[in-house]
Amino acid sequence: MGDRWQVEVDRSVCIGSAQCVHLAPDAFRLDTGRQSHPADPEPDANEKILEAAEGCPVEAIMITLLGSREPVFPPEE
Repeated sequence: MGDRWQVEVDRSVCIGSAQCVHLAPDAFRLDTGRQSHPADPEPDANEKILEAAEGCPVEAIMITLLGSREPVFPPEE
């Protein structure tokens, strides 16, 4: 069994660019206020979700390992 993630979007930072929706349409949705949110906040680890987080122009998407909360993105420096 692979890793599972906790995916969060900081809605105070999200600008509604929809890059996450374009890069991972099964993983993110925009609400009526054009704010992003994960379709499933606890998905299996997925390269498309990571690409969406990396492609967010304001880095509003945070991914951690489910359980340990170890950062996946953005990585600790």
